[in-house]
Amino acid sequence: MQEVYFNTVQEFNDFYHLDTLHPLVSVVRFDKPRTLEEVTCHYGLYALFLKENKGCKLSYGRTKYDFDEMTVTSFAPGQVIHVEPNPDVSVPKWTAIVFHPDLLSRTSLGKRIGRYEFFDYTSNEALHLSCGEIDIFRGVLSMIQQELKRSIVKHSRELIVSNIELLLNYCLRFYDRQFITREEINHSVVRKFTTLLDQYIANQAQHEGFPSVAYFADKCCYSPKYFGELVKTETGRTAKDLINDRVLRAALQLLNDETLSVKMVSQQLGFEYPQHFVRFFKAKTGQTPSEYRKIV
Repeated sequence: MQEVYFNTVQEFNDFYHLDTLHPLVSVVRFDKPRTLEEVTCHYGLYALFLKENKGCKLSYGRTKYDFDEMTVTSFAPGQVIHVEPNPDVSVPKWTAIVFHPDLLSRTSLGKRIGRYEFFDYTSNEALHLSCGEIDIFRGVLSMIQQELKRSIVKHSRELIVSNIELLLNYCLRFYDRQFITREEINHSVVRKFTTLLDQYIANQAQHEGFPSVAYFADKCCYSPKYFGELVKTETGRTAKDLINDRVLRAALQLLNDETLSVKMVSQQLGFEYPQHFVRFFKAKTGQTPSEYRKIV
């Protein structure tokens, strides 16, 4: 299997036989027949692809990327992507913007790039666009492309970076819409989450530790950040809040059994140390576990 490294915009464009208009950023369209071969891509760039057909399958390790026609996939420096061509599609079609981290140096976007969580390495949820959203996405790319075709002047970088930030902000908005329009899917995920959580607290916490958001995100086949946003959109509360509520409910039930010491309750719920459980319980109820037992 071929391995390629995209540490510069030039390397990316050379691999796909595309022209380079700027050393740090490129907006490109690919719609050519391509040799069917698997490839592993090592990204040192940021990239957003608008996939226009099912030209390939993507994965991070064992995690398959969820995408269909007219979806956006996004990658960040440090990610390794396995690309498996689709033999039924001889001409893969996509539009992309790739940009080097140096483009963002000393810019406001560079300081805020972390807020665009869809770049996260473990994310396996593509952005599915409506017709209107496709027009907006392409429209912003067109503005960047027009700027790239002009000679580089004093304001070129500022205008390009501003439009990239605009594109990323639109992606945030489109993801918010996607969380809402996938209401039934989200609802089933939350149901699965709470069921798994109750089972974990009852059967696994004592041996595997306090339940984490990352554990349940993985069980539901989402990245922790996407899973967190999904749960918050569906319930109005964070996944961490729901975990804490469920643990507290279990703690109250266990404390009613006076044959169990506070230390034993702590261990059964997955707390590393009893004092951590005492602090958790008091923060939630205003009482220590021992004080609670005296009242009940």
